[in-house]
Amino acid sequence: MAGKRASLLMNNTRLTPQARPYLLTEVGHEPMPPTIGTNVLGRKVLYLPSFFTYAKYIVQVDGKIGLFRGLSPRLMSNALSTVTRGSMKKVFPPDEIEQVSNKDDMKTSLRKVVKETSYEMMMQCVSRMLAHPLHVISMRCMVQFVGREAKYSGVLSSIGKIFKEEGLLGFFVGLIPHLLGDVVFLWGCNLLAHFINAYLVDDSVSDTPGGLGNDQNPGSQFSQALAIRSYTKFVMGIAVSMLTYPFLLVGDLMAVNNCGLQAGLPPYSPVFKSWIHCWKYLSVQGQLFRGSSLLFRRVSSGSCFALE
Repeated sequence: MAGKRASLLMNNTRLTPQARPYLLTEVGHEPMPPTIGTNVLGRKVLYLPSFFTYAKYIVQVDGKIGLFRGLSPRLMSNALSTVTRGSMKKVFPPDEIEQVSNKDDMKTSLRKVVKETSYEMMMQCVSRMLAHPLHVISMRCMVQFVGREAKYSGVLSSIGKIFKEEGLLGFFVGLIPHLLGDVVFLWGCNLLAHFINAYLVDDSVSDTPGGLGNDQNPGSQFSQALAIRSYTKFVMGIAVSMLTYPFLLVGDLMAVNNCGLQAGLPPYSPVFKSWIHCWKYLSVQGQLFRGSSLLFRRVSSGSCFALE
């Protein structure tokens, strides 16, 4: 089921970059200088510390508890998102959504994929909007590491501070790029997987020795094609997730921008007028994929990091 697989990918792959070292590299906090290394062509390049090196640094400065700052609102955000999706399925049951079958023609199968993806998009957007305030609190709790601040601690006190200083809109900063990223991810993943499976995967290929057909080995003819289709959805989910990473980055940066924390103010970050302004700034700096890599974090030519 394309929509279910996309949902699983969204919950498991698109949420992993919220670990604290990831977020701190997203905001451009680089307390350790880059080192000289070589690429596959043997050329010397500058590499920033890896995720694991950054994590060790956080432990040295803040103790092991430092790796878990902002975890409580993050878990609450995930729980609220899960509960919301479950409740919506009860209120709007997907009974009318038909499964894509090998017997469907192209027009029928495409119609089913569009209907299924639309349903999944509705659930994802609603759950994202309801859980986003807790996501904002989690982001701000994490980035306090940059300036050693303690403005945001508990969930309730953080809600009070945001409401007092920024009003209701303060809970939804960065929401639009996150929603756009979710929508592009869902449609891109489902449609690409559908067209690849429909046009490139041959149902007539048998996985039996000697290429046995229907009569000689009934029931096994399509097993290889089904396996390829399942992997196609998974691979497409990872590929599209990488392409939509800039939406996640911009959304997270807007969540902490100009909120009174050092990480959201110069020299770490300009004060952005909108998420489009943020996107353009990162694009010019060559930083739209900043923080997306675990190990090999190259310094781009336009990088401008605030080194301690």
